[in-house]
Amino acid sequence: MDFITLEILPFLKNHLLLSLGWVVLFIAIIVLTIKCKLSKVKIINNAQAIHMINKQDAVIIDTRSADSFKKGHITDSHNILPTDIKNASAKAIEKFKENIVILIDENGLSSTSIGEILVKQGFSNVFVLKDGITGWNSENLPLVKK
Repeated sequence: MDFITLEILPFLKNHLLLSLGWVVLFIAIIVLTIKCKLSKVKIINNAQAIHMINKQDAVIIDTRSADSFKKGHITDSHNILPTDIKNASAKAIEKFKENIVILIDENGLSSTSIGEILVKQGFSNVFVLKDGITGWNSENLPLVKK
């Protein structure tokens, strides 16, 4: 108890804003971790994606812009914009509701929210490629260019 009284409490009192910042950051990390664990959308690495593509006929949905898609994409991937998925106007992927679906974006940051939308639309096996096409490309994995 002496350490808390002598060291931590005066620090908290003298650095209130910094202390509050750390508390908020700590709570945010806990919330994001719990949200990730409870999410039906799982994040996978390149090796897992390759296995799913080759052995389980996974469908790849690339959510990047058409220009980015043309510069390089994974073989047989479908270029569907996030707005089309959000508006449920992506009829081209309706037939894949029971398939494994792997979402790919530029760096793996925005696909999880799109995956949650697909789950709500009835897709049962939705995954997100960790680090997106950037991570795929950094491992020198093959890309198709159009």
